[in-house]
Amino acid sequence: MAALRGMLLQILTVIAVAYGAVVLLLWLTQDRLVYFPHIGGAVNTTPARVKLSFENVRIATADGETLAAWWVPAEPLRGVILLLHGNAGSIADRTDYLPHFNAMGHAVLLVDYRGYGGSTGKPSEVGTYADAQAAWHWLVVQRGFRPADIVLVGESLGGAVAAELAARVQPRALVLISAFTSATDLGGEIYPWLPVRLISRYRYDTLRHLRKFRGPVLVAHSRDDEIVPFAHGERLYAAATGAKTLLEMRGGHNDGFLFGRPEWTAKVEAFLARSGSAIR
Repeated sequence: MAALRGMLLQILTVIAVAYGAVVLLLWLTQDRLVYFPHIGGAVNTTPARVKLSFENVRIATADGETLAAWWVPAEPLRGVILLLHGNAGSIADRTDYLPHFNAMGHAVLLVDYRGYGGSTGKPSEVGTYADAQAAWHWLVVQRGFRPADIVLVGESLGGAVAAELAARVQPRALVLISAFTSATDLGGEIYPWLPVRLISRYRYDTLRHLRKFRGPVLVAHSRDDEIVPFAHGERLYAAATGAKTLLEMRGGHNDGFLFGRPEWTAKVEAFLARSGSAIR
């Protein structure tokens, strides 16, 4: 019996050491599980692909990074969209949004986070928040738009970034596309065998920030989303404190496009029309 107990103890020790090594490795390399700047289409794609004029913009952040961005005007101008993309690819992968917002009379500022596309630096949670703030500053200070003119649109991880900014600056409206409630909530679901809340250096707490925003909110999510379950969208919708709209899409996380069906486009357009007055 003593020999058996000793063998079991050895096995448990090996398992514990191996588990601890995996946890340590994930703690050290978790940024590689969060940010995927090199996934996506060709970086030479521009809004010209969808037959829209644009301006290449370089935006300076408060901590010394330089962000690559595109300013895509609209005429007549009814509002401004600040588009904050997800954790993979770059603004070159988001040009399909542009014709739809343009047809609705909304100019768009697409900006790449630090470490993405042509932007300098290395991505981090604090860094992405600072990048969104720098883009907001560019619109308000350099271009002279009012907060009441600007709609924040966040896609996936960008939803968390948009919600954090919205809580501080109170824009005209907020659109969350395939967003999660928090990075730790999602991580705990994807890796139930890991102590995610203890080891995660990333919070991206969309839910907490959303509760501080008082304006109109559109939550767009697909029941088919295989990465961020639809329940996240339902919880975000329930947490919104102002006028709110839930747009139920179809398709996976990376192909459930906001403007994938005419009825979805009509719902987004109606939301933007209700969310505030036109540019003055």
